Amino acid sequence: MKILAKIFISTTVWAAVTVSLNGESLGGVAPHTSKAQDTLRFIDFEQMALSNNPTIAEAAASIRSASGRKVQAGLYPNPTVGYTGEEMSARHFGKTSEHFLFVEQKIITAGKRKYRRAVFEQERARAEADYEAQKRRVLNTVRILYYEALGGQQQVELWGQLAKIAREAVDISEQLFNVGQADRPDVLESEIEAHKAELDLIAAENSLEQVWEILAIVVGNPTLPRAHLVGVLEEEIPQLDQDAILTKLLHESPELQSARATVERSRAAMRRAQAEPIPDITIRLGLGYNLERFTTGVPVGPEGNISIGIPLPLFDRNQGGKAAAQAELDRAEQELLRQELILRARLSSTFLSYRNSFRIVEQYQQEVLPKAQMAYDLYLEKFQQMAAAYPQVLIAQRTLFQLHVEYVQSLVKLWQNVVSLQGLLLVGGLNDPGESDLRGEINIREMRRGRLGM
Repeated sequence: MKILAKIFISTTVWAAVTVSLNGESLGGVAPHTSKAQDTLRFIDFEQMALSNNPTIAEAAASIRSASGRKVQAGLYPNPTVGYTGEEMSARHFGKTSEHFLFVEQKIITAGKRKYRRAVFEQERARAEADYEAQKRRVLNTVRILYYEALGGQQQVELWGQLAKIAREAVDISEQLFNVGQADRPDVLESEIEAHKAELDLIAAENSLEQVWEILAIVVGNPTLPRAHLVGVLEEEIPQLDQDAILTKLLHESPELQSARATVERSRAAMRRAQAEPIPDITIRLGLGYNLERFTTGVPVGPEGNISIGIPLPLFDRNQGGKAAAQAELDRAEQELLRQELILRARLSSTFLSYRNSFRIVEQYQQEVLPKAQMAYDLYLEKFQQMAAAYPQVLIAQRTLFQLHVEYVQSLVKLWQNVVSLQGLLLVGGLNDPGESDLRGEINIREMRRGRLGM
């Protein structure tokens, strides 16, 4: 994008109206200087968010949880060890009783353990996709709020400059009135402009304070003190291609990866349901001592036994389980399709906003701001030649400032669209991991309105 060589909001401080009367300067503004204060860069907020935002740690814990369930699902059932006593009589305990120790083990058949592991492996894959999605949500939200705060900082500087100029313009008007070069309405008009500028400055400062509070919350440091932001809104803005972004979105979106993992989990659950009717085998081995005495009067002695049991799938062949698993698979496949359609719709809407913002910024740079500057210069020149009233200069001055403020707002909107498009449309830095991003967009709007209940 072609950037103007001179941009008012970042490279210059506007000189106040100066006129000569009896050889003396009646007004002026010194270059704006910021108070010495701490500064924060874009990367500082990202590092804070990655370290402190609780949703990232929450998503990481979900991965560990899924990994643990996968391990548990693949473990073999524990054997049972016990004792059995038979034919025990109180009167002839030492002559008739039989005593056995046994070991019983269930043998899992048909690869059921493998299928159970496959189910939880896909749950782990889904948790990993949700983790990547949440990390992107946090970073994208930080970037969106950072650009808004950076724009708010510039707007505060703009309105601060205008307020200072407007206050000095009141003095200029009064001096002009005292020497007969201005009327009383001119003085009143300058006072009104000064009050308007003060109100605009207050509103800009309050808005910046709110954005800063939200940004501090998202990075996990609610008490983060205000600092000067380092950054330039007017750096080269990338020109994006909708088809390329769509291709990347369909291949790399963590939301779609999570939905695909859900489909694969349902397929694994379906295979497990199909294997469930195949019976497992229970084997029991016993070793004991038989004290029963027969005709010889001698105990029978050591004995062993073995039993093998297999349930017969006559009534329960997991018919309902297989039907439910098939339905869950169908639902997961349709959900994947729905997610793809939602992403396409969101991309279309966001890209339209990006194109509009791009065009608006170009118009401000190439047409609106140059003409507004020219109009102000002409009014100032006419005033110096006593061919225009001072209020006309003040109005042109305020118009130019207002247009620069609107230009900053357009730049912020454009950068936020770029962040959203390059960040796979993921927003919602305080969302519950895995939550729909539509809710994330609502959250950001609610936070900007001061409602933080998520």
